[in-house]
Amino acid sequence: MLDFSQFEWLSFDCYGTLIDWEAGILSYLQPLLERKGRFASDEEVLTLYSQLEPRNECPPYRTYREVLSAVVRDFGREHRFPVTPGDAAGLADSIAKWEPFPDTVPALQRLKSRYKLAILSNIDDDLFARSAPKLGVAFDCVVTSQKVRSYKPTAMNFQELMRRLDFPRERHLHVAESLYHDVAPARHLGIAAVWVNRRQNKAASASKLARVLPSLEVRDLQELADLAVPASTGQAAATD
Repeated sequence: MLDFSQFEWLSFDCYGTLIDWEAGILSYLQPLLERKGRFASDEEVLTLYSQLEPRNECPPYRTYREVLSAVVRDFGREHRFPVTPGDAAGLADSIAKWEPFPDTVPALQRLKSRYKLAILSNIDDDLFARSAPKLGVAFDCVVTSQKVRSYKPTAMNFQELMRRLDFPRERHLHVAESLYHDVAPARHLGIAAVWVNRRQNKAASASKLARVLPSLEVRDLQELADLAVPASTGQAAATD
């Protein structure tokens, strides 16, 4: 079990960890497939997405909006349907409608009572700006892929976050749903990492899988908040 008293900063992946990106992805791609006269199960869509997104995030850098446009075009090639410019742009545009998990906002508010909070996300600045108001807290630091011009799991993203925090890594805990994008590179750099296992028993995931041992596994952010901020601590902070 982690000793949460040693941490001052908690950093979070956003999409998949705080925002329900699988619901968002499916809400765009499934109607698109239907309009094109194609059918795929949710599991097939998510599995294909987990292969296509990392492939399109490889160097040279391009914006996440461009990455998602390329993913949609790849879906068209895989399923043999034409992709218009509007089709390609639509997935990124849909991010504005993606919603947080039900546990996200209450947990972040509890965690904010005790820790400084940061975002480390594979996203463009303007796209994150559309999601940020839904998260219910003001983050003390935000590092996007656009700022770094690279994508996790590249170490550069974590190194830029550590540079901005200017704090010993032993006082930093990273929290994420993706073993591949987040937990593996964090552990490689000596950063403690919590795996938010939102997959549970689902047959497929939009996140590419990886073999890595997290510092801690939790089912959701509420479980993390219960461990990191005992109820008495959170209540005391709320009344100060």
